[in-house]
Amino acid sequence: MFKAIVVDKIDDKPQASLQELEESQLPDEDVLVEIAYSSLNYKDGLALTGVSICRRTPMVCGIDLAGTVVESRVDSWQPGDKVIVNGWGMSETQWGGYSQKQRVNPDWLISLPEAFNFEQAMAIGTAGYTAMLCVLALEDQGVTPDQGPILVTGAGGGVGSVAISLLHKLGYEVHASTGRSEIHDYLKELGAAAFIDRNELSPPGKPFQKERWAGAIDSVGGTTLANVLAQCQYGASVAACGLAGGNDLPASVLPFILRGVKLIGVDSVMAPRAIRERAWSRLATDLDVEKLSAVATTVAMSEVIDKAKDIVAGKVRGRIVIDVNK
Repeated sequence: MFKAIVVDKIDDKPQASLQELEESQLPDEDVLVEIAYSSLNYKDGLALTGVSICRRTPMVCGIDLAGTVVESRVDSWQPGDKVIVNGWGMSETQWGGYSQKQRVNPDWLISLPEAFNFEQAMAIGTAGYTAMLCVLALEDQGVTPDQGPILVTGAGGGVGSVAISLLHKLGYEVHASTGRSEIHDYLKELGAAAFIDRNELSPPGKPFQKERWAGAIDSVGGTTLANVLAQCQYGASVAACGLAGGNDLPASVLPFILRGVKLIGVDSVMAPRAIRERAWSRLATDLDVEKLSAVATTVAMSEVIDKAKDIVAGKVRGRIVIDVNK
């Protein structure tokens, strides 16, 4: 028997609870992983608080996991291999990482980079890996530090926190958008050089505004993203990866056709292996590991359901790592 957080439908409503499972209840996948750590992401918070993220039940939640292979029916992975998994529908259609054991598709696994231990890898997790994908997207579009400031919206969240740290280390001037003035010192420690109150970006604005940003990483969406696009410099690029502020885009084509602004969609859930390995390889070299202690807090799995309410309410700073064995 082992512990897991499971969402069941009770009176037709999703409800999460800490349960004991047997290995025979796990999915029939080729690799059995003994999990050490997982993490709490916004999507996990939605799943655990009853929002219809889980497309089937029962569902073991958790879109991240890090642990050790203990059984494998394929040659590509052997017992003792240290691995991580991010996304791939876990917590939605596939059982995930809020469990002491999980059977997973071998195609989902990538090797744990030597630069990180399990806890550090989950301090990065999907949020940090997504942040790296966004930085790579800007680099691939030719955005360089000498072109001007980069805006990071949702700066206090997991994606924002890691993005600021990465961009700062790479030499960019980072401006952070947040509605929480009490975390300014935290964001300065990560590398933020200036702050934009999120209330400047959240109301509807003009479709074409003063040029400010050479690039941006946006995890908010909605009117915030529309205003960011309207404020971009000529030729700027914006990497969009989230919808915490809404899934609509009430924007104009003017920034695209008059300033050549580029909007790049970033998906971390179903990204191919080569893209994942590129991102984790860059994280191993470009992320200041010492700053992870400022970004992340580790909690026991028994605390996760309560923490999920906080992340949905926007009360979580940085990253929450989950020790599944506590």
